[in-house]
Amino acid sequence: MIKFNKSDKEKKQKEDDKLQLGRRQFLKGSGAALGAAFLVACGAEPAASPTAVPTIVEKAATVQIVTNSYKDVVLRQIGTGVSSYNEVQEKVMEDLGFTVQMTALQTDENNQRAITQPDSWDVFDGEYFSLPLIVPSGNLLALDTSRIPAFDSISPIFTTGKLRPDSVIAQGTAPHKVMFVEGAGSTTFATEQTGYATLIPTIYNADTLGYRPDLTGRPIESWAELLNEEWQGKTAILDIPSIGIMDAAMVVESAGLMSFGDKGNMTKEELDQVTDILKEYKAAGQFRAFWKDFNESVNLMASGEVVVQSMWSPAVTAVKAQGIECVYAPLKEGYRAWGGGIGLNSNLEGVALDAAYEYINWWLTGWAGAFVGRQGYYSSSPENAKKYLTEAEWDFWYDGKEASVAMIDPFGTELEPAGALRDGGSYEDRMGSVVVWNSVMEEQDYLVQKWNEFIAS
Repeated sequence: MIKFNKSDKEKKQKEDDKLQLGRRQFLKGSGAALGAAFLVACGAEPAASPTAVPTIVEKAATVQIVTNSYKDVVLRQIGTGVSSYNEVQEKVMEDLGFTVQMTALQTDENNQRAITQPDSWDVFDGEYFSLPLIVPSGNLLALDTSRIPAFDSISPIFTTGKLRPDSVIAQGTAPHKVMFVEGAGSTTFATEQTGYATLIPTIYNADTLGYRPDLTGRPIESWAELLNEEWQGKTAILDIPSIGIMDAAMVVESAGLMSFGDKGNMTKEELDQVTDILKEYKAAGQFRAFWKDFNESVNLMASGEVVVQSMWSPAVTAVKAQGIECVYAPLKEGYRAWGGGIGLNSNLEGVALDAAYEYINWWLTGWAGAFVGRQGYYSSSPENAKKYLTEAEWDFWYDGKEASVAMIDPFGTELEPAGALRDGGSYEDRMGSVVVWNSVMEEQDYLVQKWNEFIAS
């Protein structure tokens, strides 16, 4: 249940009172003219006095004001690129009547800009693991969840950390840990649900290794394969410290080279040990490359320069779209997961703020969730996304059933033929097997230092 403290209730009531007063003041000056026009349009005789204007005129006038104002709104969005598509921009304009300008950045750049250049953006499209870095800056607005009609449809992964009541909460910065702040204007994470959220979740996935089955000649079933000498010089790992270190931890632990107390919050000693192992394998020529965005990983895999690597779902999709075999491996040790959402600049106000809330709500209505779902992502509101997916698409992407027809990506390219099965199975199989989430650790500065030493070695 969403809880509001007393001061938040009082503040919200004052804001509502101001809004009603503003409407009454507007109607006092123009209500008669608007009311007469409205009634004539409906075939009725206008009232002789402004006091006779019915309540519906106030609603009609308010809607007209908002609609006219939205057409001039331009929201500047920064994000990592996983949801920055021309098709999404065009659909927002078509459905809502205003413009969202999307700038795709690498994860570290996205976070840095959110913290150091708040005047350059209105909408932050980022990952939950980044929030311990960004929220203390005060640049993110504490989002009023009462303005999100579909909030109750959001997957419990984001609100409780559990897919099912008996689920074990995974290690790392699980989204629910940084989902809520204590109140309006707060930069302190709440330990339970409040009425104020950091981000409203949009998409998420369970990440793993990608591989070329035509080049490996056999299935890849363990994270440890990234260090298998059989693939020496043909593997790659993600070069974003906070994420790459998680993949590395899964790899070295699976290989039996070391163990961790908590892969999502490593000690300095554990960071020393894991990066020493990585340096040793790098010196031996195990890695072909270290990539920062999925386009790099697509090129590495499609060209055959690598056969096994850290990979993201759209990268696997993009390789398949070229007619090249590529598998997103359901590894026996489980998945590393990530979750993304939309936040707003704390400086937004007035019509721009109203439009920004409408944009967030639009993401939860289903069209956008279905769009990214055809690439293998999951929607934070699965049931709403289901409304925009065919039965065959839902069965394949969410239920893990055999494709009854060919699966087509959002851009019209065939990804899977009829009869195919999704790598890893159903939504519950995949998200139910998450063992760690992308994280920001207590020793974050030391982590970045050690990771950069590894890359530079």
